Formats: sequence, C-alpha cells, structure tokens
Amino acid sequence: MTRKKSKEQAKRFWNRRNARRSILTEKWKESFSSVLPITLIVLVLCFLWVPAPVSAMLGFLLGAVLLVVGMGLFTLGTDLAMTPIGEHVGSAMTRSKKLWVIMLISLLVGMIVTLSEPDLQVLAEQVPGVPNRTLIWAVALGVGLFLVVALLRILLRIPMKWLLLGCYTVVFALAQFVPDAFLAVAFDAGGVTTGPMTVPFILALGVGVSAMRSDANAENDSFGLVALCSVGPILAVMLLGLLFQPDGGNYAASATPPDAADTLALSAMFTRSFPHYMKEVAIALLPIAAFFALFQLLVLHLKRREVSRIIAGLLYTYFGLALFLTGVNVGFMPMGNFLGQALGSLDARWLLVPVGMMIGYCVVSAEPAVHVLSKQVYEMTAGAIPQKALGLSLSIGVSVSVGLSMLRIITGVPILWLLIPGYLVAILMMFFVPPIFTSIAFDSGGVASGPMTATFLLPMAMGACIAVGGDVAADAFGVVAMVAMTPLITIQTLGLVIKYRQKKSKPVAPAPAEDIIE
Repeated sequence: MTRKKSKEQAKRFWNRRNARRSILTEKWKESFSSVLPITLIVLVLCFLWVPAPVSAMLGFLLGAVLLVVGMGLFTLGTDLAMTPIGEHVGSAMTRSKKLWVIMLISLLVGMIVTLSEPDLQVLAEQVPGVPNRTLIWAVALGVGLFLVVALLRILLRIPMKWLLLGCYTVVFALAQFVPDAFLAVAFDAGGVTTGPMTVPFILALGVGVSAMRSDANAENDSFGLVALCSVGPILAVMLLGLLFQPDGGNYAASATPPDAADTLALSAMFTRSFPHYMKEVAIALLPIAAFFALFQLLVLHLKRREVSRIIAGLLYTYFGLALFLTGVNVGFMPMGNFLGQALGSLDARWLLVPVGMMIGYCVVSAEPAVHVLSKQVYEMTAGAIPQKALGLSLSIGVSVSVGLSMLRIITGVPILWLLIPGYLVAILMMFFVPPIFTSIAFDSGGVASGPMTATFLLPMAMGACIAVGGDVAADAFGVVAMVAMTPLITIQTLGLVIKYRQKKSKPVAPAPAEDIIE
C-alpha cells in the first residue's frame, strides 16, 4: 500500500513538473516574439545606416538572449507567486470588515512593493539636488497613500473618472510652481515606479479586494489601481522639487557601448554584472517575501502545496528579473544611447522621429508588466477585450509618444505643451468611454513605462539630445512621461470602437462584452 502511494505521489510530481516545463516553454516563445522585432530593427539600422562597434552589437545580441530567458522566467514566476500573493492579501484584508485595517495594510503594502521596485533606485541616482533616500521614501509614501485611495474607491464604489479628474487637476496646478529642470523627472517618476515588481502585485490586490463585492461591476472596478498609484510619485517628486529647489540638471550619464577586446572580455562584463543584479533583485523581493511569510503565519494559513507553489514562483521571479535587468542594462542600454547619438549626429535629424516611432512600437511588447496586464484584462473580461487589440493599441500609443519625444528633442518644445493637451483629451474621453476602458487605459500608461523604456528609450533620447546640443534635463527626460500618456488616448479609443461595434451589431443574446459597457 505504501509503495502504491509513493508511486502515485511520484507520478503526480512528474506530471506537475512536465506541465510547468510546458508552460515555461510557452512563456519563452512569447518573450522571444516580443524581443525579436526590436532586435531586428536595431540590426537593420546598424548594418545598413549606422555603423556600430562589433563589441556593442555582440553585447546587444547577448542582452537580447538574456531578455528572452529572463522574461519567460519572470512571467511564469508572476503567475505562480506575485498574482496569488496579491489576491490572497486583498481578500484577507476585506474579510476583516474593518476600514482602518484595510487602510493600514494598503499603506504598508504600497510602500513595501514600491521600495522593492528596481527602477526607483535608478531614478533616485539620476535626480540632482535631492538625497536618494529622501526621494525613495517620499515616492514610496506617495504610492502607499494612493493605493489606500484606490482600494477605498473599489469598496465605496466611487467612479474612477471623478478621482482621476481631481488628481490630475492638482498635478497640473502644482506643475506651474515646480522648477523646469525638475518637472520632467517628476512626471517620469509616475511611470518608472509602476514597474515589473509593483504592477503584478497591485493588479492582483485589486482583484482580491473587488472579489468581496457581489455587484455586477465589481470585477471591472478591480482595474485602475496602477493609474491612481502612478499619481502619488508625481506629486511626491513635485513637492520635493518645491522643498529642495534643485537648480541643476546634473543627471547621471548614460551607459556607453561595451569596449571589449574579445568575446571572453565581453562575456566577463555580463558575468560581473549578474551578481550585482542578483543582489539588487534579492533586496527588492525580500520585503515582499517577508510580508507574505508574516501574513501566512498570522492570517492566511494556506496549504503546504500552495505555499510551495508560491515559493517556486518567487524563485522564478528572482532569477528571471535578475537575468532581464542584466541583459537590459549591459546590452540594451548602451545600444540605445549609441543609436540616439548616431542618429542625432546625421544631417537628416528628422530620421529620429520615424526611427523612434518604430522602436517605440516594438519596445512596449517587451515590457514584462504589459504581459501581466493584458492577460488579466483578457481573463477578467472573459475575452471581451482581446489581448491582440489591447497590445496593438498600446504599441500605437507608445510609438506616437516616442515620435513626439524625439520631435521635442529636435525642436526644444517644453514638455507641458504636450502633456497638458494630451491629458486634457484623455480626461474628456473618460465621459464617453465605457468605465472599464478608462481604468485599463490609465493602468496601461503606468505599465507601458517600465524597464525597457527606462533603459533603452531614455538612453536613446539622452544620446540624441547630446548629439543635437539640447538640454538633457529639460528635453531628454520626459520620454517616460510621454510613454505613460499616449496609451490613455489609444486604449480609450479602442473602447469607443468596441462600444460602436456592439451598438451596430445589436446581438439578440447578451454578449460577454455587454456587461463591461454597462
């Protein structure tokens, strides 16, 4: 009997292992299809128009391989760990029925996951005139406070459009008093801090909290948390700008292409950097793991199999994000800076605009958090919002934003001249679009501006700005803010198209998407 039981356990173990391996293969296929387009664009540019050093090109290709492997592991880890943790914590919070408990835990969770975000450390290093720790804690507090507001919105059923209208009215009113050299990075902060560590957790938290409501719109209201949490960092950095009055644009220089004598020297650059990012990601994941362990002991009491699954997911997330950041920072960032300088040095500087648009179109599909959002949207709407349609809308939005950013570098147009009309259009559209599309659109703005944007598009913009002789602080910074803005318009446009098609078709039987529009 014992032998038969052990055989059954071994069979179940191997079945689970094979299933996980099959899922991982699918994740790698997805990440390969995401990274391939931008890799091909860079190869075409470098082999036909822009001569690149061989070591830089090899470093870029090796970085692309690490991106594919790392993104596959990361997305699998998100499914196994980050999403379940967020859903369990969200459900447990609301079961307490005590508002002060929900608010306190929301504040702590928001601060913990923000302190865990690797991109925040990068941003802090680049901001002049403000101590790193002061900036990091201020941004974390901003995210925590607005996560409280976002969860209360779900529980109290407050319409998303009115909250967003009020928040951005305050943001643009405060922007009139912030130093110009500090303004672009304040808007960049909103996109950078909602990255691959923060987004999966916050999205899942919204699902867990909304599950406690029994009305028809509960699932739709689970979106919008990332949108509101993106406002907190903008306001926090603006307030720091008013308090510290930074007077310079002494931002950290972008990475230069690797200058390796041979392939062994090039591989050594990656192997030396990998332990650094392993340490960085470990520090980032530790607060989340500790918080989950404490919550498991005191509140959740999950079964051993579920806990083992979450631990395995955290390990996948750890190694995947470490590989991803190594590939991006060592291989992709230098190539982005090199391309920007090379294109900006050409007589036909206008080429920066179409090339930037092509790269922007492709780069968003390589953002890890974009895959997390599109999958959750598809599942929560029962397929009413297709992943391909959402991805296409995001790609078009980011393409336009990068094109406008490159145009701004060439012409020196102030960033508010683009942000104010853009947000005004997005806010006006909220009153004509189904509410779920407003929430998803503003979530997408924060999700699209992740590590790929910060470590490829931003260095490219800085390189182009240096080549054309512009002001890096005023002109190059702000590309992340632009990437966070344009999806607000394109995703809501998608909502209008779907709404129009549904009204035109007039189905006899209720379609799944009708619940969304109502």
